[in-house]
Amino acid sequence: MSQDTKKFKRYTVTSALPYANGPLHIGHIAGAYLPADTYVRFLRLKGEDVLYVGGSDEYGAAILLRAKKEGIQPQEIIDKYHNINKKTFEEFGISFDMYHRTSEPIHAETAQGFFTKLHEKGEFEVIESEQYFDEEHQQFLADRYIIGECPKCGYSEAYGDQCERCGSSLSPRELIKPKSTLSGGTPILRKTKHWYLGLDKYTDWLKKWIVEDKKGSWKPTVYGQCKSWIDQGLQPRAMTRDLAWGIPVPLEDAENKVLYVWLDAPIGYISSTKAWAEKQNIDWRPYWQSEDTKLVHFIGKDNIVFHCIIFPIILKAHGDYILPDNVPANEFLNLEGNKLSTSRNWAVWLHEFLEEMPDKKDVLRYVLTSIAPENKDSEFTWKDFQARNNNELVADLGNFVNRTLILTKKYYQCEIPARNELSEYDSEVLEELQTYPEKIGSLIEEYRFKEAQFELMNIARLGNKYLAETEPWKKSKTDPERVKTVMNIVLQITANLQILMKPFLPETAEKLSKMLGKSGAWEEAGTSDILTAGHQIEKPSLLFQKIEDKEIEQQIEKLNSSKKQKEAEVQAEKKAEKSDKEAIEFEDFTKLDIRIATILEAEKVPKTSKLLKLKLDTGSEIRTVVSGIAKFYKPNEIIGKQVTLLVNLKPRKIKGIESQGMILMAENEDGKLAFVSPDKTITNGGGVR
Repeated sequence: MSQDTKKFKRYTVTSALPYANGPLHIGHIAGAYLPADTYVRFLRLKGEDVLYVGGSDEYGAAILLRAKKEGIQPQEIIDKYHNINKKTFEEFGISFDMYHRTSEPIHAETAQGFFTKLHEKGEFEVIESEQYFDEEHQQFLADRYIIGECPKCGYSEAYGDQCERCGSSLSPRELIKPKSTLSGGTPILRKTKHWYLGLDKYTDWLKKWIVEDKKGSWKPTVYGQCKSWIDQGLQPRAMTRDLAWGIPVPLEDAENKVLYVWLDAPIGYISSTKAWAEKQNIDWRPYWQSEDTKLVHFIGKDNIVFHCIIFPIILKAHGDYILPDNVPANEFLNLEGNKLSTSRNWAVWLHEFLEEMPDKKDVLRYVLTSIAPENKDSEFTWKDFQARNNNELVADLGNFVNRTLILTKKYYQCEIPARNELSEYDSEVLEELQTYPEKIGSLIEEYRFKEAQFELMNIARLGNKYLAETEPWKKSKTDPERVKTVMNIVLQITANLQILMKPFLPETAEKLSKMLGKSGAWEEAGTSDILTAGHQIEKPSLLFQKIEDKEIEQQIEKLNSSKKQKEAEVQAEKKAEKSDKEAIEFEDFTKLDIRIATILEAEKVPKTSKLLKLKLDTGSEIRTVVSGIAKFYKPNEIIGKQVTLLVNLKPRKIKGIESQGMILMAENEDGKLAFVSPDKTITNGGGVR
């Protein structure tokens, strides 16, 4: 059925553990959860033994950052967002068998057990190295506490472990112009020791396992990113961190150190399985330690390296666990022409969507699958959401089902008519109907959910075409026996739709199942006798409702308003930061020698976009100052301008030019700079008091 010829006895399916530091948006759902849920529902429908686990990632620097921002303890953060996200997943219909959390004792035991096993096997090397340290806060900085310019794409706010713009995996020392997210200052390097896992020792094994064995079966993006990492040369990676929040390293000489989040978090899949098995009173081991189990990780592309290289090496080093058969990572989903951004509130939050459009869950599932970023980034727009609902779900699928059931009620009082002799066209339609379970099933098994759903809609299109060409409403009186055959066939198409839509549109399938009075298993799909003659169906109701322009305009307005509100909050925070500077004594101010000076010359500093080289008359001498004002002033505009100059600032070289002071500037909310100048001409050298 799929490219995979091996028959598995059971399936373990995972979706990336979301950080419990914020709510879920549609980008999260499109990337790791909806495709996994579709896959799992399909396997269950086929009667397979499948376990679907997930949970909240509740350790790591991201939690601490959110707690610091909200002024509360980390435990309050994880409790708040774990509960919000768990409820959101349940309401949307993401059908986890177990949605666990990494703060549970069973997870700490499992993660520490892994570390201890690897330590006993000699997999770690203790290395003393220099790591970034924030002097103001007196602590080492975890990867997420450091931001700087990405060396790959130039993004100015890349994290110390990853660039969220280009998806590159990074280390803090690779960042250009790093700064601490705690103090905003430039961190220093200070020595500390950590336990490193030698990824490089597994290079030959990875070349065989990924480069040779997975070529053609893994997505090109996944395979390419892994191969690039391997080709560049793997380096040992620290599996411990200097943090106050996390799972303690289970060694006596590792005081105040916690497990690295990418050792801790993926093991959460295993601890989630253990928690599920305890509730079921069964053995968890076959789902992780049996070779006849297929392990599949659903993730976004920003997690590829961790799930395809680091976690598999950890599993391989341990020795008792199976490895992922596939990691079908998705690309990113954009929103209305821009990248989804939690910091700018440019997102469609799933819990808000469920409150505002509770009857549109399957519409969102349908749209997100239709535009799934399976091989490249894609985009969600509210207008497209409306169009796909109205033109596809309502006009194609809903219209076909409604016409079929309305005519059955009208002609046969909701009783399935018997089929008579088939025409050549009837046989062609039924033969085509037989092909869809194989088509759809194969595409799902190959993780091509967008194409699979398109084939599902082709069944509705087949039904609409058949109805349009046979026109039973015109023959109900002149050829009632022929109409019975036609109506029986469109009812069988409807019954097939009800079965085959279950992985994609579960609520709609349930609604249609109640109307048909029959559910049906996957093995029945493709047949033409799901509904037997004489079977009674329920009165029909509409599967989907049209979405009016007003609803969409409200969502677009809400999105733009939320963004503006967030921008205003950010500006207010910046203002507060500027006004919250520590009070100083008058004597501190008197140390500043600020004088009036006149700009005599101005020119751009070569190979820069921001800098001007200025010559200033301070009354007693001519000074050279390099100032970052080129974006706001042209050189010829400022010659003769009187400015305020801090003259006793220690000189420093900027682009090879010694700058002898600093011009004082005022900054607007939008970041524009303006001179602080006297309103009357002052003799050069006049002091500012």
